[in-house]
Amino acid sequence: MTGGAPPADRPLDLAAALAESGVDELLATLDAELVGLAPVKRRIREIAALLLVEKLRLQVGLSAGPPSLHMSFTGNPGTGKTTIALRMAEILHRLRYVRKGHLVAVTRDDLVGQFIGHTAPRTKEVVKRAMGGVLFIDEAYFLYRPENERDYGQEAMEILLQVMENDRDDLVVILAGYKDRMDRFFASNPGMSSRIAHHVDFPDYGQDELYAIAGLMLEKMQYRLSDDARTALGEYIERRRARPSFANARSIRNALDRARLRHADRLFGAAGEPLSREALMTIEASDIRASRVFSEAAATAEESTP
Repeated sequence: MTGGAPPADRPLDLAAALAESGVDELLATLDAELVGLAPVKRRIREIAALLLVEKLRLQVGLSAGPPSLHMSFTGNPGTGKTTIALRMAEILHRLRYVRKGHLVAVTRDDLVGQFIGHTAPRTKEVVKRAMGGVLFIDEAYFLYRPENERDYGQEAMEILLQVMENDRDDLVVILAGYKDRMDRFFASNPGMSSRIAHHVDFPDYGQDELYAIAGLMLEKMQYRLSDDARTALGEYIERRRARPSFANARSIRNALDRARLRHADRLFGAAGEPLSREALMTIEASDIRASRVFSEAAATAEESTP
């Protein structure tokens, strides 16, 4: 045998292989940094386990052939699809399924040109940057618009299909977007659908999960909420979730950014007074309740009052 491979009948230490790869550490980090998403985390763990076991099978002369690694991530905005894609790139790199482990995130505008001869070089340049890692295409259903006869997305699709087949040992493609639109996209593009091995659906966050996400964000930014602000944030999340433009964790991050602006403006308005470290850290209920979510809800309630 060459390269120091173990004999086919020698037991392999799965725990040692897992520790050596560092994948267990990455999965633990994923659990710690992302609230909720239990089915997503479970699916990522299953994929990681499959890839690691396939490595061990190769060591004893067993193989089911190179695993197909192209994926589809479906779910609403702000559900962690890009973050999971980043971690997936790291896992693939640790297990040596990709050379570099970097992520290149793009949309249709990065791939499709607006005139003849523009699309191919743009798409090929993106593919070149992504080689050795993961290409993440958000809102992938916009790649091709069959209702527009002059759309150049088909050219980008053909290049991607060829790369996904011929360079699958050096590039993993993850297509992402709303589930219903992605389902229609795959139904109308069987060639693309046949190349996707793993479909991962990202659920929306619940009320408590969003509150926990806000807490993690504030902790990283070294802010805290007053007691009244905690109550206000809970009410904000409940009202914000009911709005059609709600974007899960993304909406929470935007809300906290605006609360920080109001916090800073409130302190600025009290210029001349000494500031404590506590004041610089503490977001008050007024910083949250100034949101339009509260004023619009109050206006709606007033209009419905007989």
